[in-house]
Amino acid sequence: MTQLSSPQVTRLYLDELGDIRSLPVWVALMVLTTIDEAQTTQEAKHLLTRNQQEVPPAQNRAIIELITTIMVYKFEDKSQREVEEMLGITLQETRVYREILAEGEKRGEQRGEQRGREQGEKSLVLRLLTRQVGELPPEVRQRVESLSLEQLENLGEALLDFTSMTDLDAWLARLGDR
Repeated sequence: MTQLSSPQVTRLYLDELGDIRSLPVWVALMVLTTIDEAQTTQEAKHLLTRNQQEVPPAQNRAIIELITTIMVYKFEDKSQREVEEMLGITLQETRVYREILAEGEKRGEQRGEQRGREQGEKSLVLRLLTRQVGELPPEVRQRVESLSLEQLENLGEALLDFTSMTDLDAWLARLGDR
């Protein structure tokens, strides 16, 4: 007798659990992976709304990140930024962004308000760039560190669509053409 044939095992099929909107949020997350793409965005947005209303704040972010991850995998042809736009959320709502921003703000408080904000922004953008395109060559790192606050903010938005160092080089080259 196999373990799956045991009377102690009950098989549940996600597509047979019923209406996704009537399921607990954590179960609905699993069902979100099985529904067709045409319905996915609408149901993901609904889950985000339910998440805000029903889930304790400590678990809120985990659900946002899981929904975003599911959507990125379901819509492989879209960037994370496009998925976030579909859902009406932003990178700022993810754990990675909050952690990096908190570290940047902490460093910024030690250096004075304006300079601290600029340093925090540089730190955030550099860490996000490294995560997105890999380790930065020293000359590229130096170039990014020399950008103005406005340019850093623009780079912070643009880097979400980068997939390689070539994308960063092209962005910096366009900046030099202005």
